[in-house]
Amino acid sequence: MGRKGSPGKPDPATEDFDKGLERVRQHPLFGCLLRGRVYRDEQLLGPRVPHDGWAMVSANGTIRVHSKRRGSPEEWAYVLAHCVLHLGLGHFRDVDDAEAWQAACCCFIARFLRDLKFGRPPEGMLIDLETLGAQDEERLYTAFRLRGIPPQLHGAGAAGEGCADMLASHLSEPTARAKERQEWQRLFAGGLLDAVDSAVEVAAGIDSPARSSHPRTRAARARSWFMAHFPLLGSLAAAFELIEDPLLCQRLHISVAAVDAEAQELYINPHANLDEAELRFVLAHELLHVGLRHQARRLGREPFLWNIACDYVVNGWLVEMGVGELPSIGVLHDPELKGMSAEEVYDVIVTDLRRYRKMATLRGVGLGDMLGEEREWWRTGEGVSLDSFYRRCLAQGLEYHCSSGRGLLPAGLVEEIRALEQPPIDWDVELARWFDAHFSPLEQRRSWLRMSRRQSSAPDIPRPRWMPAERMEDGRTFGVVLDTSGSMDRKLLAKALGAIASYALARDVPRVRVVFCDAVAYDEGYLAPEDIAGRVRVRGRGGTLLQPGIDLLERAHDFPKDGPLLIITDGYCDRLLVKREHAFLLPMERHLPFAPKGKVFRLS
Repeated sequence: MGRKGSPGKPDPATEDFDKGLERVRQHPLFGCLLRGRVYRDEQLLGPRVPHDGWAMVSANGTIRVHSKRRGSPEEWAYVLAHCVLHLGLGHFRDVDDAEAWQAACCCFIARFLRDLKFGRPPEGMLIDLETLGAQDEERLYTAFRLRGIPPQLHGAGAAGEGCADMLASHLSEPTARAKERQEWQRLFAGGLLDAVDSAVEVAAGIDSPARSSHPRTRAARARSWFMAHFPLLGSLAAAFELIEDPLLCQRLHISVAAVDAEAQELYINPHANLDEAELRFVLAHELLHVGLRHQARRLGREPFLWNIACDYVVNGWLVEMGVGELPSIGVLHDPELKGMSAEEVYDVIVTDLRRYRKMATLRGVGLGDMLGEEREWWRTGEGVSLDSFYRRCLAQGLEYHCSSGRGLLPAGLVEEIRALEQPPIDWDVELARWFDAHFSPLEQRRSWLRMSRRQSSAPDIPRPRWMPAERMEDGRTFGVVLDTSGSMDRKLLAKALGAIASYALARDVPRVRVVFCDAVAYDEGYLAPEDIAGRVRVRGRGGTLLQPGIDLLERAHDFPKDGPLLIITDGYCDRLLVKREHAFLLPMERHLPFAPKGKVFRLS
């Protein structure tokens, strides 16, 4: 604000006020209580600050400042700290004698600020504190009600003599007022812990201004807590760079937090004003996204809805473990989804897109907190080592957590970490197991229908030949629904056709019922394994929808109702409904941990 006639020159009174406000904002004890807005008197409607007053505060954290008052930065810092202490100490209560309670609270705050040596009281707020002793608000209130308020204590408030600097609550219900008062007291308790930690670190020379121009923030202390007290996520917390740049968070549209697994960066927006307990919850949330490889497990699902599904699962585990406290913004938690995996929650979410697309993650409404596009970086050498590092961090953290008796963990979380420890089974190994389970070796019998070669020791004596028993090959077949959509490249298709042919020949399968399928089904009928191994005309290359191919075989009159069915895809497909019992879904892309085997739902 400039003076009249000199628009380029700043107003000294406004400069002093801004300096005092900045001192309160930077103080670890008072900064957390400045969640509300600070307004000059002419910017708000409603009650005005009296002409001899300095400021007034409401129960929702809004501070009204007298626009014509002139004071030094030390005086403004004292006045603003006085106002926010009314919030942090829970002074907004319903009492019988409001005047006595107002005086008692202001006298207690005056003694608190004097002992803290913060700011300088303005001339109108100077009172004799020697007569108060070490009494708290309750005792002062009782004394003032019995003996009256001493005349020398009437000017302790920030609104001037005879006026209350605590405005009535904007909430009408007593339960809402009590909840709001508890929230301010919780923030003040967190700020008190920050102030004590800061004082101890300065005394120890760890974080003194002379040694570091960037003091440790609450987010940094929350990350240190994981490394010292929570071994499950300690290694992951140490591996990530903590970024608390408000301008960068604004450009990335991060309202609270986000994580980039590839860049190994964890973003925290300092303007979210979370206390240390809430930051522990947020950091654990983001680190579990990385450790459980949620972004790599998406595999074609809608990114934001998949992020929402993972958030529900992770937040449920963190609430169950009691890690930190649940923040009030950007946190999705539904007890009805307990025990479900992220894939199962996603299947629930897609049934109500209109509702879930409006929800907010820790990054914001309609934005996922897992940054970075889904790239093929894990296929490169660096990506594989990074993926292995994340899995190893979680596995070793789980082992140390259990061995040191650090507490119980949700069974679903332990199950997923144990699964990440195991290397994925190759698709050809699973295919061999499936053939072994459904096609046992044919029984061999000696037959004179076709002579075997004569032995050199007895060339004149004919020998019977070992041959399969008669009619043993009847019904020895299986059906194949092969995904020929655009996501299956030529190499994968060649591998799939070659594996089918080689395993069918090795298991003495004379014919294979082959169906190519992308968005529609293409029936190739029964093919001999030798024909499959040769040149086969593959049709399709459109979108992925395998249900038509399954329905074709279900309705085929020339395919056995109990015949085995093999469904081969690249790694992801929608839910499939199959009536037969012996159906197996084989994803060929198993380079990712926790690559879904797909879901084959059999109709009863």
